[in-house]
Amino acid sequence: MTQRQKEYAMYDNLLANVPTDLWIGGKWRKSSDGARFDVIDPATENKIASVASATVEDARAAVDAAEAAAAGWAGKKPRERAEILRKAYELIMRDAERLAKLITLENGKALPDSRGEVAYSAEFFRWFAEEAVRNIGQVSTAPSSGARILVQHKPAGVAVLVTPWNFPAAMATRKIGPALAAGCTVVLKPASDTPLTMLALMPILEEAGVPAGVVNVIPSRSSGKVVSEMLHDMRVRVVSFTGSTEVGRKLLHEAADNIVRPAMELGGNAPFLVFEDADIDAAIEGAMVAKMRNMGEACTAANRFYVHEKVHDDFAKKLTAKMAGLKMGNGLDEGVMLGPLVNKEGRDKVIELVDDAVSKGAKVLTGGKTPDGKGFFYPATVLTNVSDDSKMLNEEIFGPVASIQTFKTEEEAIRRANDTEYGLVAYLYTKDMARGLRVSEKLDFGMIGLNRGLVSDPAAPFGGMKQSGLGREGGHEGLMEFLETQYVSVNW
Repeated sequence: MTQRQKEYAMYDNLLANVPTDLWIGGKWRKSSDGARFDVIDPATENKIASVASATVEDARAAVDAAEAAAAGWAGKKPRERAEILRKAYELIMRDAERLAKLITLENGKALPDSRGEVAYSAEFFRWFAEEAVRNIGQVSTAPSSGARILVQHKPAGVAVLVTPWNFPAAMATRKIGPALAAGCTVVLKPASDTPLTMLALMPILEEAGVPAGVVNVIPSRSSGKVVSEMLHDMRVRVVSFTGSTEVGRKLLHEAADNIVRPAMELGGNAPFLVFEDADIDAAIEGAMVAKMRNMGEACTAANRFYVHEKVHDDFAKKLTAKMAGLKMGNGLDEGVMLGPLVNKEGRDKVIELVDDAVSKGAKVLTGGKTPDGKGFFYPATVLTNVSDDSKMLNEEIFGPVASIQTFKTEEEAIRRANDTEYGLVAYLYTKDMARGLRVSEKLDFGMIGLNRGLVSDPAAPFGGMKQSGLGREGGHEGLMEFLETQYVSVNW
């Protein structure tokens, strides 16, 4: 059997039961014009599936289905919705290995990373199963009038969810979970690079008891037209988007036309601060998570490493050793920790950013060269002596590249960390907890990893400041994004 034959046999095995049509109103259907698009394995550049491409008409049909199911779903008791979400969690964990391999196949990330994503994505359903029964209002007495003030939270209505390719499962469950817990119905538009994972999730949700029309999935290559159509439908009341700040701005303009409530998780440019008193080994372990989770293709990825000049050489040496030791290859292969980037455009951008930094004086400690052969691979790369005018310090790298600079004082580190339009997440390492909390307060970021390289947690309010977005996902705050507050004034 040739290598190509082995690859296609693997695809047949993994994709045997994965749907490839639109999921609308609890049924699989072709797109209205019959259009389809290809899904590519980024490790081999082979076509692995052909998926239905939703049209504007399909988008209307999906909103129709969501509206038809809305009253019934909102009318369910909170415990009933909670039990369905809890069942979905259990079924995802039952199918965890199959889903992890599917994520790796369409996204490229190494299998251990995909397994972590599946567990993380399932946890959103377990967390919001618990939050579904905690939609708690309040009663108080108005001080001046004496009237009673009753406050309750009602489902906002039909929600449009737009998700990226970097976490095909988690970015969707992070939105579906709170929406369903709140009593909303949804239409999900997954990224066209990675639509298969969400399509594979629909039979699981159906098995868990999610009624027809409550969750609808419409992959499309005409994303702009499809999403715009839904945002201009008066029945749509929430739009939740994860992706670039550039696209987020456009969606905010569209949402304004009908005053659709926005929840936006946008770009990042995360600094990673290492102070002179830091536990360097712990900082290295944290850096490997903050930088290399999902191969650096994450809005939370550490982009700019600011290391105190006294510990710079030690940190750079140890980080280089760790990065150089990562085995690169097909994410489905045993022992691989670094798979390909998701597509050619993503890899080309990384190449451009590294070449720009090197042309301005950066020193390559490891990596920096694109390997020959098929697949969108780029090696783990460490750069030092990175110039302040390098493009990678002002843009999301979205790849396995760590750029290191030095600093002398705490004030300098804070100033340089905050010198960005983004404000999603920052990381810092120090043994002095007073310093850690003091610096955290001065950092203009929605999330801080203090002596931790991972901040994502279903129980925590995920989100950023400045150009990194609006609203929060996860925690109790995530539920509130899909609820409207109603106040009743009454005397008794």
